Amino acid sequence: MAVTMADITHLRKMTGAGMMDCKNALNEAEGNYDKAIEIIRKKGQAIAAKREDREASEGCVLAATKDDFAAIVAVKCETDFVAKGEEFIGMVRNILNVALENRPKTTDELNELAVNGRKVKELITDRIGVTGEKMELGAYEFLTAATTVAYIHPGNKLATIAGFNLANVDFQVAKDIAMQVAAMNPISVSKDSVPAEIIEKEKKIAREKAIEQGKPEAILDRIAEGALTKYFKDFTLLMQDYVKDSKITIADYLKKQNKDLMVTGFKRVNLNVE
Repeated sequence: MAVTMADITHLRKMTGAGMMDCKNALNEAEGNYDKAIEIIRKKGQAIAAKREDREASEGCVLAATKDDFAAIVAVKCETDFVAKGEEFIGMVRNILNVALENRPKTTDELNELAVNGRKVKELITDRIGVTGEKMELGAYEFLTAATTVAYIHPGNKLATIAGFNLANVDFQVAKDIAMQVAAMNPISVSKDSVPAEIIEKEKKIAREKAIEQGKPEAILDRIAEGALTKYFKDFTLLMQDYVKDSKITIADYLKKQNKDLMVTGFKRVNLNVE
């Protein structure tokens, strides 16, 4: 049967594949949409297998909230050109939306969820067939809290989410905290939540440095504690200087809004590795 432009357009809407890919698939499938979709999918699988050893260092990171749930999704690809494409960004947004609706606990669970009848992992494979680039679900983070907020840094390479213990937190206040996380990359909310192994590592580094500088044994512990205090100041959210007003800390900023307001957690995904 003759393949019409309407057929090609319909298949393109179903798969996101290019016009020529859709035309060729329909011709090979003799107009059968299901077979044409399978042809396009297998093409993506073949390309994915060939490019398995390639590095997917670019991509798109998006974040959003729904009620008490916030999520970040990152899909990686090979080039910035593809990462900035509307269809690629749209795919990432669709994956994020299905995450918000279903609240999966792991990346594997997210990969198995359906977007318009296709599993997320199949959707990504289909897009590989369209672009010819290696792609993968690069990251999935989420949290729940009384109030949640999401921030996407311009360029779609960095996104953060944060949660708060109180409901109806002012949006700008919540956004300010998410932007602080984006800008300053803290490792934990407070010094109390810093992993013990990190604390011991930082103290060891400080002691070794002091020994190299010839400091007396008697003051090494004091030097290590001082270095740890500075580490907490630099890398724990509540002790960091507020980026919009360095005269106060984030803890001070929160208290100015509401003495009971606290950050319960945050997540940060950055494709531009620091």
